[in-house]
Amino acid sequence: MSDYIPIQLRQLVAHRAHSICEYCLIHEEDTYFGCQVDHIISIKHGGKTVATNLAFACTFCNRFKGSDIGSLTLTSGTFTRFYNPRTDSWKNHFKLDGVRIEPRSEIGEVTERILQLNAVDRLLERSILAEIDRFPPKGALDFID
Repeated sequence: MSDYIPIQLRQLVAHRAHSICEYCLIHEEDTYFGCQVDHIISIKHGGKTVATNLAFACTFCNRFKGSDIGSLTLTSGTFTRFYNPRTDSWKNHFKLDGVRIEPRSEIGEVTERILQLNAVDRLLERSILAEIDRFPPKGALDFID
């Protein structure tokens, strides 16, 4: 299967997410490298290029996630899947503590760790955006409330 994503499908994914990364909540306008369409389950693992398997992701979240679908939890060592923006509620797996994205579940823990949601540079970026009232972006309330 090809990883080509038709423009109409790309636009649907961006519009559905309000142009906000569905993992770290940064708005596409606020990140230098922009956002990309992410295969939640990668093609490598049998994922399809359909709206129900696509998420809007900033370049960093998409790069850190890669073709991974989950990881081992630090506490139990159990393989746990990543957060899925199409089937999971963000607020069930994460909470915002200022600009930190804190996990609320094992799914949140592996996603936060592997996507490096609280790396120093990412916290700094969100802190600067928060100072100018750009984080969390207005459309993020659909995810966190």
